[in-house]
Amino acid sequence: MVRGKTQLRRIENATSRQVTFSKRRNGLLKKAFELSVLCDAEVALIIFSPKGKLYEFASSSMKETVERYRRHVKETRIQNSPCPEDVQHMRQLVADMAKEIELLEVAKRKILGEGLGSSTIEELLQIEQQLERSVCIIRARKMQVYGEKVEQLQSKEKMHKAENAELNEKYLQMIAGSVERDGNSMDMENEDISDVETELFIGQPKRKIKKNQRKSFM
Repeated sequence: MVRGKTQLRRIENATSRQVTFSKRRNGLLKKAFELSVLCDAEVALIIFSPKGKLYEFASSSMKETVERYRRHVKETRIQNSPCPEDVQHMRQLVADMAKEIELLEVAKRKILGEGLGSSTIEELLQIEQQLERSVCIIRARKMQVYGEKVEQLQSKEKMHKAENAELNEKYLQMIAGSVERDGNSMDMENEDISDVETELFIGQPKRKIKKNQRKSFM
């Protein structure tokens, strides 16, 4: 049967909590001792119980191990802390970047037509040339956008023309079919009418013959 994982959280029952602390503490001390023996490592372990009682283990000397730890931490901090030369270099970089940002802000205001009172003729000419180049670039981009838009509209026009031609063809086919159906129906009506008229005028030729006969006799 597979044993489920124990959820790590504070044990609410005081008795169970104390029993668990004693078992885990002894196991941790045992593991620390085994690590120091098997790997020839300098191990120092400090445990305070919930009531403040101290439990400790040291493979050599607790005091020497703690002092060694403090020296190591201090040396690491010194190594990681920047030297005065690096600090001075960083300050110089920050000052240079701030000065460059200020110059860019001044140039931006001049391009917008602000703060030109202290500008020389050469600076004004330079700004004018820069603006003309910018205007040329903007106009070129505008014409490119116009061209792309015209191509899109032409493409849509071709598509609409093709759809219109297709609809016209379908419409003409519908009209032709309607005319053909009407013609057939008219032919059928004419045939019916001719039959009716033949029946109505059956006696007429006889009358004409009689009239002709009378004229011949006269």
